[in-house]
Amino acid sequence: MNSLPRALALSFSQLGDPAILQIIFKSLLITLGIFLVVGWGLSFGFEAALEWAGLEDGGGASTLLAVLATIIGAWLLFRFVALFVLQFFAEDVVRAVEAKHYPDAASAARSLSFGEELKNGIRATLRALLANLLALPFAVMLLVTGIGTALLFWAVNGFLLGRELQDMVWLRHRVDESELAPLGQGKRFMLGGAVAGLLLVPFLNLLAPVLGAASATHMVHRSRSPHA
Repeated sequence: MNSLPRALALSFSQLGDPAILQIIFKSLLITLGIFLVVGWGLSFGFEAALEWAGLEDGGGASTLLAVLATIIGAWLLFRFVALFVLQFFAEDVVRAVEAKHYPDAASAARSLSFGEELKNGIRATLRALLANLLALPFAVMLLVTGIGTALLFWAVNGFLLGRELQDMVWLRHRVDESELAPLGQGKRFMLGGAVAGLLLVPFLNLLAPVLGAASATHMVHRSRSPHA
């Protein structure tokens, strides 16, 4: 049975696994590090802009602007950055889940090269940014509905996430390029929608990428081998 509730339950139950905890720590550290570096760069950018405008920065205005811009950027872009970073640890998540639940599949998996992981990460991130930018005009029009904008972005990101999470697992087990994706569009959307929802919940959003990758591992393997 490859149901989403079952996959999520199994994923939550493995959060205490040392291998999973290590991945969560490393991915969060790098994700936060990226935003700190961006914030540091922005402080210099704002300082240069204020100087160019002939304004003094005695009160630390550039630092304040950089902090605010970083916080807003983290709120808007956390999902993209976290999932991009997770691309480089996805294999570790998949291996940890497979080692515990699917040892036979683990021995048959292939490792993706750094180049493949980088290409997949950049492609997925650009695809997500493009889709969200295309949805933006419609989201603005839906602001009057109160909830339409949030639902639109949730649906767009749920659709994208389902595919990305499936591919994190499937590409390591795909026999050839003609093999059909193991999860149907409906199951991919359910998986992506659940993770997109978790990304909106404070604190849980820090675990959402890893939970998504672990749940995708269960769903992909149970679809490829229904008796697993």
